[in-house]
Amino acid sequence: MFSFIKGFFDCFSGFGLIFGSGIKRFVFIPFIINLILFYFGSTLLFAELDGWLMQLIPDWLSWLTWLIEFLFIIVISIAVFYSFTIIANLIAAPFNSLLSARIEASLTGKKPEDINSDKFIKLMMRTLKSEIQKIIYAIKWFIPLIIITLIPAINLVAPFLWILFAAWFFALEYSDYPLANRGQFFDEVKSYNQKNRMRTLGFGTGVFIMTSIPVVNFFAMPVAVAGATKLTTKIEQNTNPA
Repeated sequence: MFSFIKGFFDCFSGFGLIFGSGIKRFVFIPFIINLILFYFGSTLLFAELDGWLMQLIPDWLSWLTWLIEFLFIIVISIAVFYSFTIIANLIAAPFNSLLSARIEASLTGKKPEDINSDKFIKLMMRTLKSEIQKIIYAIKWFIPLIIITLIPAINLVAPFLWILFAAWFFALEYSDYPLANRGQFFDEVKSYNQKNRMRTLGFGTGVFIMTSIPVVNFFAMPVAVAGATKLTTKIEQNTNPA
């Protein structure tokens, strides 16, 4: 539990990192991408929410409508915002890798590597490949979660499963940037998070909370990248002390 709490606060420590000297310009593009996609995600969610709820609640459970509506609002919100988060990260992936590299340089005092056009193209290809692997991984879990969500009675546990999955995947998503900068691939990223399961789950829970708070969710992407970089750097320093 102590590791979970440390991971949770590592996430929010990203707020203190993204406004540092030489960092802000790397925050701008991920912030704008997140702002635009969360706006469209919110518009879609509130335009379609009532219709989705009417289709999902069977007549024989109408007496529990108030509770089921609350639970399904959580499920649908996670599904919509999570889908737009995946799209946002796919678009912003190369810029998030650059942001992570700059954050790590500020934490360790090491000079960040200069990125020319050729290196940026290679970085873009590598990060896009990693994002596609993460999308495939997410779809594998989306399918059983959606099935559970659509089965009456059983679907009462769906919101809790969605929240658990969201926290886990957010940990995978954002720890990928500092780890990819170290040359690690998605399978290695999963292994890393499994070894540090409670701390990364705490971090992912922090990201989930950020994405659920209006206005704060616009900053969620760069803050999460910064927080994941700090978390990864601290774990590495503890594992390999000087």
